[in-house]
Amino acid sequence: MPIKIPNDLPAVQTLANENIFVMTEKRAITQDIRPLKILLLNLMPKKIETETQISRMLSNTPLQIELTLIRTKTHKIRFTSADHLLAFYKTFDDVKDKKFDGMIITGAPIEMMNFEEVDYWNELCEIMEWSKKNVHSTLHICWGAQAGLYYHYGIKKYKLDKKMFGIFSHTLDYPQSMLLRGFDEVFYAPHSRNTYVKREDIEAVNELRILASSKEAGVHIVSKIGGRQFFVMGHSEYDLLTLDSEYRRDVLAGIDIGVPKNYYIDDNPENPPVLSWRSHGSLLFTNWLNYFVYQSTPYDLEDLKND
Repeated sequence: MPIKIPNDLPAVQTLANENIFVMTEKRAITQDIRPLKILLLNLMPKKIETETQISRMLSNTPLQIELTLIRTKTHKIRFTSADHLLAFYKTFDDVKDKKFDGMIITGAPIEMMNFEEVDYWNELCEIMEWSKKNVHSTLHICWGAQAGLYYHYGIKKYKLDKKMFGIFSHTLDYPQSMLLRGFDEVFYAPHSRNTYVKREDIEAVNELRILASSKEAGVHIVSKIGGRQFFVMGHSEYDLLTLDSEYRRDVLAGIDIGVPKNYYIDDNPENPPVLSWRSHGSLLFTNWLNYFVYQSTPYDLEDLKND
């Protein structure tokens, strides 16, 4: 089934060119069904790139998806035009009186800062607290996952000696989870981060369960038992060229950055990268929407129970 996003969002044409069925608002209102209401808190600086990636991952769903984009109001945004933000984004004040079937909190390139030093930290904490009563299931990604684990469970992040950068193999710690239904025993996902969370810190919290991990990249997917919260340390939503763009940006800036592992053919940046994570990335989002949003969310969102 299609994803319903604003008619003029740049993602519409990009996804249409990929033969992904995108339903405009005009057509959607003629269908007599209740769409899943998904809130995307986009913390990434290149918002158009991220909203397109997330829209692509949400497109393979069992029901019509109605995507609402929000941003933080306490942070000055430099890499996305004011016209785009005004046309397509709301702030938390615009949605805090509503309820949603699901929410996605993206990563942000600020992981070297202490959480409390982030200029929108208090606003993000307010949103995460609000989500416990107003969102049926929340999916946190990368820095958003670390922020969620810290806010909800007091789990700290730690600095890596070297950036975790590239495509890494993962195995299933808890294959019984419906989030992992259809996953191969070994699957791949991109990582791009300078910090990590410790397995033992997560295992010390009875409410949490590690679903998948990597010998090299560490803990990858964590769930709150019951499925109301998920924390994904990698970037399954990334495009083929996202890591390439990050690598060449850092090289141009004179940053000491290694070649992303297992990404380019023969690990040579003169060769093209290989897309090895798309199917599992799509399955991750589809399973989340199907089993932890659509299958269990109340038809009337006013009946949503507190987390």
